[in-house]
Amino acid sequence: MAAQVGDTAMISINGEAQGTTYHIRYFDAHNRNFKHSIDSILADFDLCLSLYRPDSELSAFNRTSHHTFRSPWFYEVLVKSKEIHEATDGAFDPTIMPLSEAYGFGNKKNVDPEQVNVDSLLQFIGFKQIEFNQKEVRSRPGVKLDFNGIAQGHSVDIVGAFLKSRSIDRFMVEIGGEVICSGTKNGGNGWVTGIENPLKPQALAATATLTNRAMTTAGNYHNHITRNGITYNHIIDPRPGDPHPGDPRPSDRRTGSIEQTFLLSVTVFAKDAITADGFDTAFFVMGLEATKTFLKNRKDIDAYMLYTNEEGHLMSYATDGIKEFIQEK
Repeated sequence: MAAQVGDTAMISINGEAQGTTYHIRYFDAHNRNFKHSIDSILADFDLCLSLYRPDSELSAFNRTSHHTFRSPWFYEVLVKSKEIHEATDGAFDPTIMPLSEAYGFGNKKNVDPEQVNVDSLLQFIGFKQIEFNQKEVRSRPGVKLDFNGIAQGHSVDIVGAFLKSRSIDRFMVEIGGEVICSGTKNGGNGWVTGIENPLKPQALAATATLTNRAMTTAGNYHNHITRNGITYNHIIDPRPGDPHPGDPRPSDRRTGSIEQTFLLSVTVFAKDAITADGFDTAFFVMGLEATKTFLKNRKDIDAYMLYTNEEGHLMSYATDGIKEFIQEK
């Protein structure tokens, strides 16, 4: 669908991919509709990195602990995963798959998280067990990869790169809430996207105005399971292997200290969506204070975090680089 705005047509494309929806807006003087091409790209991406397709490259690796790449995307995600893993001292680690399955996330359902033997599974967790180059990836048997914390961001970047290859430099690509924006809308206005209020379904906590920037969010309020009255968060700390059961406040199991905040969501802003997507997962694991400290030395990344204080009131924290672009509701 095309809507005329000023002198340039804005094309709107909507669809489904990766078990979610996508929404794409772009300005094109030639009024071209790229839905067919974009759907094809996203289908190919699933064939590479989907956990739910048994014929995907990722599924092939998880079955055999070795895979020769058919597309460049597997390698690209591994490179970025290694970068974020090292930068966050292991808070982001895609080898979390055995624990994710054991707790009932991913393909295996109806399991009892209380019966998970974490110690027996931690031997398979650790990105250092993954060896890869531009041609192949391998590991020892039992090590599996889960790119749910980063792959969707890469798919957003790939669609954005496709649009740029077609001489389109003003667009917003959103897949499952992960966003990248380029240029401005007609009139020079930035693209506006919402940040969900984790305490009020269907309501926004804030909006962000973006230009040439990506935005992704990690939170514990959509994907979780409850067993025997205990809630288990799908974002698992790969170091102690704990999904923060019961009281879901981020904690450091090595010292026993618990932050006096309940982190609900982390929205990260970066130059590309794969970077933002990987770091939002890591920051959620790290918790509020550790993330604040980390971001003091990373001016290329900004974050907006929502949490509750000791009284249960919704609070927010924004890094200086994003404050002027955030409008709270």
